[in-house]
Amino acid sequence: MNYGLHEVLELQEVAAFKTTCLTKSKTMKALVSDPLLKDIMQQDIDVSTRQLQEYASILSNVKQ
Repeated sequence: MNYGLHEVLELQEVAAFKTTCLTKSKTMKALVSDPLLKDIMQQDIDVSTRQLQEYASILSNVKQ
């Protein structure tokens, strides 16, 4: 599919931000002792991972 350059750049920015958030969640999860909070963080990690895979799929199909 053909995307505008601004759309590709915006998706790359979102992916970079999401990667930072994912890294922070994975790091901070190790410090959390509350099981409910750990579950919430794990859900965030799972969703973020799935979203990043979708972003990567979209970006790999971008026509230059």
